[in-house]
Amino acid sequence: MGTQGFAAGLEHPCEPGKLVDVPSILPDGDPAPASGELPQSALTGLGERPFGFYVHVPFCVTRCGYCDFNTYTSAELGPGASHQDYADTVVEEVRLARRVLGAADLPVETVFFGGGTPTLLPPEDLARILSAIDSEFGLRPGAEVSTEANPESVNPSYLEKLRHGGFNRISFGMQSAREHVLKVLDRTHTPGRAAAAVREARAAGFEHVNLDLIYSTPGESDDDWRASLAAAIEAGPDHVSAYSLIVEEGTRLAARIRRGELPMPDDDVAADRYLIADRMLAEAGFQWYEVSNWAVSDDARCRHNLLYWTGGDWWAAGPGAHSHVGGTRWWNVKHPAAYAQRLAAGTSPAHAREVLGDDDRAAERLMLELRLISGYPLAEVAPAARTFVAGALGRGLLEPEAFRAGLMVLTLEGRLLADALIRDLLV
Repeated sequence: MGTQGFAAGLEHPCEPGKLVDVPSILPDGDPAPASGELPQSALTGLGERPFGFYVHVPFCVTRCGYCDFNTYTSAELGPGASHQDYADTVVEEVRLARRVLGAADLPVETVFFGGGTPTLLPPEDLARILSAIDSEFGLRPGAEVSTEANPESVNPSYLEKLRHGGFNRISFGMQSAREHVLKVLDRTHTPGRAAAAVREARAAGFEHVNLDLIYSTPGESDDDWRASLAAAIEAGPDHVSAYSLIVEEGTRLAARIRRGELPMPDDDVAADRYLIADRMLAEAGFQWYEVSNWAVSDDARCRHNLLYWTGGDWWAAGPGAHSHVGGTRWWNVKHPAAYAQRLAAGTSPAHAREVLGDDDRAAERLMLELRLISGYPLAEVAPAARTFVAGALGRGLLEPEAFRAGLMVLTLEGRLLADALIRDLLV
């Protein structure tokens, strides 16, 4: 099967890159004011769109070989930043957010702690940051509150404290159930630890549990991938995310591939692994709702990521974190020490920003919404791209029934070729 534009690993919601974690290289942009003040265009309609919070915790015990996120081990952190002071620093940014956004009623619908490994901080610190968000903005009743966690970074006591602190969703980085695959990825947990962590989270009262998987790791076979999927399904999560391994320049994995120690992941293999995942997950009662995400019910879908994908507003706290409000996007300084220094001085940690034009916002909407099972309205497609839409329907990339109802919804083949289709439509 041809795989040009294979899409099962795309994109970061805040900066197209990875699902929630912050990329290590900051883009260029316009200067951001020291006060954090936003243009009036960003504040227009504030409160009419869903509002969420992302909190970046940039700490890791070790750096995985494939990782290109803005994270730091203790040896890399240097002076001026510490685990112990981090929660207090983030709370200062939450207070800054309230000042910048003014008195608008902004109940927070979703909160997501990503990293790094947020659960390297004490559960009391994570709960304190969440409490600050609630105090400054108010959590909407039934708000989704999630954190990422490495399976080995939590235990039953930690999970119980986290649940008591207001968290109701957790996402474990399982990646694989095969020891040799985990070794290539430089993951430190044992193959069975993720399943045990799911059971512990359920026992602690977590309503929703996700497992993250990675496929197409060098040395992984189809049988390895099937075993990982089977182990994930058996563990009992209600949500599974599966991403094709992306080799990022500057990582240890890229260096190993360049030296010939490992083969480069193959697009055709990745497509086959995606088909295996979709089939096994569907047989187990999971339904895709975004190209790389499956859930057992509508309630189990990640509402925070849906906020990203459907054009909501979010404030992202932490070094390197990318925020978006009303078409204005900004990103914080990269290093935790510089981040802490800015906030201690009473100034915004924003490094730079950009104000998106109408064409940019329309393009981003297409890129994100077409990846969702809810689809993208045909009426919104630019006239110059209509021939590509007809061609996609004829090639079996779009669902005919949804098309007749005025929506572009990807078929299974369309999901494999989503990136290429989106490029065709962005004429």
